[in-house]
Amino acid sequence: MSRRTTVTAVVLAAALLLTGSGCSSDEPARSPVGPPAATSGEAPAPTGGSPFWVDPESDAAQQVRRYEAQGRSDDARVLKRISEQPVADWPAGDDPAPEIRRAVSGATAEDRTAVFVAYNIPHRDCGMYSAGGARDGQAYRAWVDAFASAIGDASAVVVLEPDAVPHMVDGCTPGQYHEERSVLLSEAIERLKRQPGTRVYLDAGNPAWIDDPGKLVEPLRRAGIARADGFSLNVSNFQETSVVRDFGATLSGLLGGMHFTVDTSRNGAGPLPGDRAEAWCNPPGRSLGVPPTDRTGDALVDAYLWIKRPGDSDGQCRGGPAAGTWWPEYALGLARRAGS
Repeated sequence: MSRRTTVTAVVLAAALLLTGSGCSSDEPARSPVGPPAATSGEAPAPTGGSPFWVDPESDAAQQVRRYEAQGRSDDARVLKRISEQPVADWPAGDDPAPEIRRAVSGATAEDRTAVFVAYNIPHRDCGMYSAGGARDGQAYRAWVDAFASAIGDASAVVVLEPDAVPHMVDGCTPGQYHEERSVLLSEAIERLKRQPGTRVYLDAGNPAWIDDPGKLVEPLRRAGIARADGFSLNVSNFQETSVVRDFGATLSGLLGGMHFTVDTSRNGAGPLPGDRAEAWCNPPGRSLGVPPTDRTGDALVDAYLWIKRPGDSDGQCRGGPAAGTWWPEYALGLARRAGS
């Protein structure tokens, strides 16, 4: 998937000791992941490093090599602002295990934490750009079991099902699916948490989508948030970090002090100004945000993560390819503006 201002999962490792495309085309707040420049209202980038694994075979890394082979050395240098940072892995298809094992193997060899997104809930994304998911509840249970088993004892962070809870809150997901979805999410948390090195963050959207955090409390509880390590915010969206932190702190207070993670992959310039149609979908002029780190300077924020993979399309809008497809021109724009 690759969407959202809140639209359309990662498992944060034990080493951390701490971590959708919308229903209607005019929802500006929905989303479906040298240091980036700070923007007005943004906290300065943390100075610490990152415990997360960098995939040497990511789309960005492969694009850098292509640019170098083509003699586009300047573009290659700029795109390294993405390729040299850890981004979340979104295992796709009916069998997530091979991709997860590859990432876990690479991360373990470097004593790093792999970050994953579990994104396969039935009736996903309300039929929008990232529609799909498991065919039914039993298929989803089998998929989650394969996902967790492939992680094994490795250090990992899993962001669980972007948009799944917020889409129940905003009514995008039909009511007849709510009870099953809550059960499946709760079971998924329980299954993933059997892995000793896995941390799980259940997605809770972003403050421009569900603007009242109180509306999320009971749906998150029904979905088993009490057994998770916390919740994730701003996945695939562009809300400023300071705004997301404030929203997260309020939601945390309503949930008994739960911790959370923030997707900073593309929020360096904040959201697209104005109430524009599909402001969440491949908006122009955006920039990379704070690099991934677990040194956030905030006791409630376990990590800043690049959950949305910078350069993956949000969907077939503004000339973009299908959701989740690598779009090098968009990636280059994000990276170039981050250094300006």
